[in-house]
Amino acid sequence: QVQLVESGGGLVQAGGSLRLSCAASGLPFSISTMGWFRQAPGKGREFVAGISRSGGATAYADSVKGRFTISRVNATDTVYLQMTTLKPEDTAVYYCNAGGWRRPGNYWGQGTQVTVSS
Repeated sequence: QVQLVESGGGLVQAGGSLRLSCAASGLPFSISTMGWFRQAPGKGREFVAGISRSGGATAYADSVKGRFTISRVNATDTVYLQMTTLKPEDTAVYYCNAGGWRRPGNYWGQGTQVTVSS
């Protein structure tokens, strides 16, 4: 059974930083592309960042480029999202996803709330 468990969300002031983690189990992590998506209140779920199997290629939504960094450690089946210079519009539930790229794959975590106050 595939499980993706996110952690690291919380409340932060604008301009601050947070690091999200996603621990994966039950899937061949090292051969899975991984990604982060987010969903703000009243909006659809949107792509944030993606990373290739080896970690050698990454992709970002224009809204987070230069502020967010996705990374992975295949030895521990973990993917990270380092978020800096956070803005109130980054407030959303952030979801870890496996198997996709800019479009999501089949597996989702339960989500972690990120709230940025102005």
